[in-house]
Amino acid sequence: MAGAQQNTGRLQGKVALLTGAASGIGKATALRFAEEGAKVALSDIEPEKGAALVAEMTAAGHDAFYQDLDVTNPQEWQQVVDAVSHRWGKLDILVNSAGIGRAKGLLDMTYDFWQNTMRINMDGTFLGTQAAVDRMKDGDGGSIINISSVLGISGMTNLTAYCASKGAVRLFSKAAAIECAEKGYKVRVNSVHPGYIETPMVMRRFDKIATNDREAEETRLKQSHPLGRLGKATEIADMILYLASDEAAFVTGAEFVIDGGYLAR
Repeated sequence: MAGAQQNTGRLQGKVALLTGAASGIGKATALRFAEEGAKVALSDIEPEKGAALVAEMTAAGHDAFYQDLDVTNPQEWQQVVDAVSHRWGKLDILVNSAGIGRAKGLLDMTYDFWQNTMRINMDGTFLGTQAAVDRMKDGDGGSIINISSVLGISGMTNLTAYCASKGAVRLFSKAAAIECAEKGYKVRVNSVHPGYIETPMVMRRFDKIATNDREAEETRLKQSHPLGRLGKATEIADMILYLASDEAAFVTGAEFVIDGGYLAR
């Protein structure tokens, strides 16, 4: 758990930008990064939550700010990267955590539904990676961590759009890692593949289910993981921290599954 861990300064002096930082894995990672000494720029489309998180972080003595970001908008990406550079002079870490996950049958989904899923999950990751690499390549390099999913490796009924987008993030990350290495950019790119985690996006799936059925569905989802529970956002944040740190200096183009054994079956 992040709150129970001692700050060891693993990101001391580093500057990080996170998308989807107002809640879930993004929020847990922002807090974990700050605990380890990073200066943290948070972005999302939820300004009230973002401002509240910055207030919490600054009250604890951390250096952080929030800026709205539509990850599908190239101009807004440039603005937020410029804001980070203007404030701190560099960018060392990018975590592409913003995402969307909605269920819809293959024959029921509209083209707009498909496109919206791909725009946020894949296009947003592409635009962020592109903007970050352009900023990192002429300096000391950096680390980009793209949040995919176990469903970027394994398929599931009614989630074809989501699986396709997260699978694209997985292979995009590998290709970007190879290109950065071969061009001498000193930028590492990796993907993280969580199982089902106790985040607002995952827990919303139960909102319209009657109480008894909800309990049964939650039990079924937990049991789909051999460890018998859902993951915690802080557990994903710890893996992201490793990839962001200098401890992972020889790690690029890799995928890291954190899923309680979900894919092992």
